[in-house]
Parts: sequence; structure tokens; C-alpha cells
Amino acid sequence: MSVRKLTIQVKGQGLHPITREVSELVQTLRADTGICNLFLQHTSASLLIQENCDPSARADLENWLNRLVPENDPIYTHTLEGPDDMPAHIKSALTASCLSIPVIEGQLGLGTWQGIFLWEHRHYHGHRQLLVHIGP
Repeated sequence: MSVRKLTIQVKGQGLHPITREVSELVQTLRADTGICNLFLQHTSASLLIQENCDPSARADLENWLNRLVPENDPIYTHTLEGPDDMPAHIKSALTASCLSIPVIEGQLGLGTWQGIFLWEHRHYHGHRQLLVHIGP
């Protein structure tokens, strides 16, 4: 299979659901079984499989990580792109830029309450690029 690129629109910090976009691509590629590999081409955002039912779980995760890695910490020297840049790199280092999900009978093998999220760590509004590869 070839690698496909998904462009994901983000509207600021937070967990942006992308399960639908990835599922639709899996169905378009007509992959029956295999592994769906996702790779985010950015250093200030990440990927996450998490609770997809209750939005308070996502809010709690975001609040916790913001408390763990605050903006405007005087220890940061990488500040040219704004107060959210270095914290975003740290958050990205603590999380994941790639995920692997089984494909079973043409569907992502996610659990009942699992969803795929692009976790934007900056106050950025724009697009993020996600490479999707389905292999054996």
C-alpha cells in the first residue's frame, strides 16, 4: 500500500477528533486486514488514542498537561515563536507522534470508547499533516 496524507484543520490547543477521517481513508483504501500506521509530521502536536465519549476526559487531560508544562516558564530559552512554542515541544516529546492500529475486516480495531485525536499543543489555527500507511 502507498502512504496517503491527511490534512487536519485545527483551531487552537486541544484534542481534535480525527477517528472519522482516518476510518474513511481506511475504507477508501479497501484494506481488509493489516496495521494502520499514523505519523504526524510536526514537533508541536501529537497523536493520542483516548476516551471518545465524555468530553470532560479530554478537558482533564489538557488541563493536566498544561499544568505539568506551563507557558512562560523562565527556564525556557527557545522563545522566538511565542510563549506556547517550547511548552508545545515538551508536550510533544512526552506524548506520541505515531500510532499503530489494527485493521480488522476493513475497520479500525478501536475499542468501544476509543477515539483517535490530534493533540494540538499550540494556540495555532491552521493545518497539520498526517501520513497514513496501511500495511500487512
